[in-house]
Amino acid sequence: MTSTTPETSPDARRLNIGCGLDLRPGWVNLDMVDYGGNTVCDLNRYPWPFPDSHFDEVLASHVLEHLANFNAVITEIWRVSKPGALVVVRVPFFLSTKYYSEPDHRIPFGIRSFDNYEDFSHRRLRFYERWKAGDRTNYGSPARYLVESKRFHFSNFTVLRWLDYFINLEPVIFERFLATLMTPEEVWFRLRVSKPPAK
Repeated sequence: MTSTTPETSPDARRLNIGCGLDLRPGWVNLDMVDYGGNTVCDLNRYPWPFPDSHFDEVLASHVLEHLANFNAVITEIWRVSKPGALVVVRVPFFLSTKYYSEPDHRIPFGIRSFDNYEDFSHRRLRFYERWKAGDRTNYGSPARYLVESKRFHFSNFTVLRWLDYFINLEPVIFERFLATLMTPEEVWFRLRVSKPPAK
C-alpha cells in the first residue's frame, strides 16, 4: 500500500496562480485574463475568491514579479493555503535579462526574497542570517513559510545546467560575490506554509 501526501492525493486542492496558457487538469487555474477554462481574477485585489486554508498546493511560476505588492500577495497565498501546504515559486533573477528586459516586471527577486517571511524556529541560523531574529521588515504580516529550498537555475539550455550544482553550493554567497559575473536566469523556491491548524 502506498501513502500519499496532500499534494499528491487525487483529492488535493491545487492552485495555479498566473496560469497563462498552462491550464492544468484538476487545478484551479487563476489569472487576470481569460485563457479559456481558467478562473479570472484581479490578482492585485484582495481577498481572492477562496476561503482561508483551502489549498494543499500552490504554484506561482513567473507571475509574482508582475504583481504590484510582494507583501500583499505572499500574505494572500498564505491565507488561502492549508497549514503545511506546498508552495512552489519560480521567478526571474533580478540581474538576469529575463527580469530587466521585460517592461511589465515590477518586483525584483533574489535568493533571499523570502527571508522576512521565513519560519526559522526549526533550524539553527547561519552566521549571515542572524539579523533575522529581531530585524525583519514584513509590515506586520502573519505570513510565515518553512523554506525547504531556495536555489538558482542558471539556464534552460541543457549544456549549461551542470552549473546549477556549483552555484547552489552556497547560493547566498554566490549571489553576493559572483552573480554579476555568472548570472543565473531564475530563482526557485520550495516553501511550506507555517500556520496553526484550522479550528
